[in-house]
Amino acid sequence: MKKRHPSLPEVNFSDDGPLRHLHLGTPWVQGSMLLDAPTALYHEYTQRMMAWLLFVEPTSVSARRAMQLGLGAGSLTKFCHKHLRMKTSAVELNPQVLVACRGWFKLPAENARLQVVLADAAIEIEDSKWWGTVDALQVDLYDQEAAAPVLDSLPFYANCRRLLTIDGCMTVNLFGRSSSFVRSVEKISAAFGADAVWAFKPTREGNTVVLAQRTASRPRRELLRQRADLIESAWGLPAAKWVRVFKPMLL
Repeated sequence: MKKRHPSLPEVNFSDDGPLRHLHLGTPWVQGSMLLDAPTALYHEYTQRMMAWLLFVEPTSVSARRAMQLGLGAGSLTKFCHKHLRMKTSAVELNPQVLVACRGWFKLPAENARLQVVLADAAIEIEDSKWWGTVDALQVDLYDQEAAAPVLDSLPFYANCRRLLTIDGCMTVNLFGRSSSFVRSVEKISAAFGADAVWAFKPTREGNTVVLAQRTASRPRRELLRQRADLIESAWGLPAAKWVRVFKPMLL
């Protein structure tokens, strides 16, 4: 398979008190793990990448499939696999990242519910075997400079939409000094439909999580609050706060 990147960065980690950070040869943090809770979601933006839970019945979650484009420190992959008990697939370009996740970040070995595909995400999602199979698609694709998303085009987002089940959702982390929230949302809206796109307010660190539904809906706020309570109870995620800082882009 032809790779778009002729060279891949070295992968290393640093420990900072209770945290371990993943780096791609630069000081930029590409993911983090709590040493005493390796499957927890530490960063606020990774927690918000789980906002798709608001759009499904909580009792159905374990029967669904999650996919991460970009493994990072494995936080989302580990959470979906261990806590949500979902079938989970991750697509990662750099084999060193996978080695680091297994050696330094407690990513389990592959099993019947967990698979890591070493591939270029842009190419892998064009494979029809994935189409219509993913309920929760989580896109977090950055190079070693973390300046802007590596994949951020209309064709890419259109292929992401094609992966999703009828009630599936994509969440995307938009971050970086060279990124443009407005341009990214325009592309996502063109691929999914403007009425299918929701967004959080930025985190303190500057991450903005955008959610796009395969099939647009407008759940009542009361239903979202009820589901948020169930999410908090079942998985300890701050879902009540999500409902307060999360809204559709097209009102």
